[in-house]
Amino acid sequence: MRAGCRWREGLLGLSVAWRWLEVVYLGSGHNTMQFAICNELFTDWTWEKTCQFSAECGYEGIEVAPYTLASRINEVSNDQRRKLSQQAKAAGIEVVGLHWLLAKTEGLHLTSPELDVRNRTSEYLKELIRACRDIGGDIMVFGSPQQRDCLPGVTHQEATEFAVQTITEILPVLETNNVTLCMEPLAPSETNFLQTCAETIALVDRIGHENVTLHLDVKAMSSEQVSIVDLIKKYGPRAGHFHANDANLLGPGFGEIDFGPIFQSLNEVSYQGWVSVEVFDYSPGPERLAKDSISYMKQFVNAS
Repeated sequence: MRAGCRWREGLLGLSVAWRWLEVVYLGSGHNTMQFAICNELFTDWTWEKTCQFSAECGYEGIEVAPYTLASRINEVSNDQRRKLSQQAKAAGIEVVGLHWLLAKTEGLHLTSPELDVRNRTSEYLKELIRACRDIGGDIMVFGSPQQRDCLPGVTHQEATEFAVQTITEILPVLETNNVTLCMEPLAPSETNFLQTCAETIALVDRIGHENVTLHLDVKAMSSEQVSIVDLIKKYGPRAGHFHANDANLLGPGFGEIDFGPIFQSLNEVSYQGWVSVEVFDYSPGPERLAKDSISYMKQFVNAS
């Protein structure tokens, strides 16, 4: 028994020593990207089953669309939030955070010219921040194209001012809860506000707070005039989060976009955040989408 204990202790010591060598000698250049998947893909599954299956596929994180939990996030009680967090931990997976923040809500809008609408939006975002932290996340991706569009009669400059005002209201809550809001550029086919990385980073810089940054999405970047690789090289150092998908609305590896150069570029800019699979066409089924997406991506990470 003593020999067996010493053998196990020796293995543990080697493991700790190797991790120490990674930190000291490989430093920030060592690939620390982690893979996550968005939960809305698993439309009819329970949260517990979704977490367990995602972990079995090799994902280390799960990203949550609030509308999959309730029509309004305040309907999810503190006890329910704790249970969601506990079930994810039991499955061996980490809650990354939230996205589709305002999807399927009514009366909320980031760039509304009406002050009361913007105030309601700020208050709801604050509750989302608290919920994000309660379930174990620290990232919130602001996509929600319909709830940020420039409304009729509102100029782009006015919409920008309204967005800055709305987000500024939530900064103290972001900071207190250590949550980062990642603003997501989306294609012109989806929105008329924040269509490019350049436009979005300009808004981020206007806000000027460390808890507000840029989000990069492969499908969205494919709509820009600049190549995805060049966008990553320019804006990747500012990215707080990354969505992996294809222009055909499926997962990585399901379309024509080559992720080899994408992962190479992410490595070159020392991106160390999450790479989260987000799909919009669920027709191949959640099992195939989840398994094949991570299998495809891992070949590039392992090769690096």
